[in-house]
Amino acid sequence: MSGSVCVTGGAGFIGSHIAEAYLAAGWSVTCLDDLSRGKREQVPAGARFVEADIRSREAHELLADGGFDVLNHQAAQIDVRVSVEDPATDASINLVGFANLLAGAAKGRVSRVVFASSGGVVYGDPAVIPTPEPTATLPISPYGVSKLASEHYLRVLGTLGGFEGVALRYANVYGPRQDPKSEAGVVSIFVSRVLAGQGLTIFGDGEQTRDYVYVGDVARASVLASGLASVQRGDRLDVPAFNIATGTETTVNGLARHVMDALGREVPVEHAAARPGELVRSCLDISKADRELGWRPEVPFAEGLAALARWFEGMAR
Repeated sequence: MSGSVCVTGGAGFIGSHIAEAYLAAGWSVTCLDDLSRGKREQVPAGARFVEADIRSREAHELLADGGFDVLNHQAAQIDVRVSVEDPATDASINLVGFANLLAGAAKGRVSRVVFASSGGVVYGDPAVIPTPEPTATLPISPYGVSKLASEHYLRVLGTLGGFEGVALRYANVYGPRQDPKSEAGVVSIFVSRVLAGQGLTIFGDGEQTRDYVYVGDVARASVLASGLASVQRGDRLDVPAFNIATGTETTVNGLARHVMDALGREVPVEHAAARPGELVRSCLDISKADRELGWRPEVPFAEGLAALARWFEGMAR
């Protein structure tokens, strides 16, 4: 399947890879981004670019008048610390902005919305690891609440507006173009610092775990979700949701070791106080995505780390 898609956050880390994946699959692509975090040069050749805030009238009208088949929503406030310190701003971008786009999508008769949710935060600290989609959702940060609430908006406004919604619950995404200054990009932070010969700081005891998935695999999931013949509906929020992850649990201490081994360099590692709102364990069950979406991760962690390192080295030249 191919068609016309609007990718919000299309100048950003994940969004630019998704835009590339759609183009490779034969889609017509428009990237919407306010460039607050994204970079114009990351918008792939062949994609149309529109600069606008997702809360703006311009963004609303783009969806209403653009003739898109699919809205792929990646734009977001992604920093857990910002959501704790300023929950109103987090909600303004992640909820009000999303609702603005969905209202435009309904007017424009968009048939499907693919939403970047977060399996790393919507479940809170779950009892079951790896965590399947039907697990109870109890976020422990405002960012997690905004992602979960967005899934509710997607369900309700989809029913009212006549479009299908798919939520892709990402694990911790990493890969080329990830900002090493972003709180959400610990892999990028570690790789950039080890390449520069700088020490690593681990918050807490480092035994907290994460599930690291390569950005190219994430982009492929978006294209597959856009091409589903139909989206299942049900009486639970998780029915049209898919975990996009690896199902492999890695401690932050282990991540530091992986990065140093992959790059063949040793740097000092120090520990600092744990941060509020941070999960203890996060690892997602991907059997549903395999079964219903036909998706599994293909890029091994070592290969993904090498690709990220090559990107950093190329940026330094």
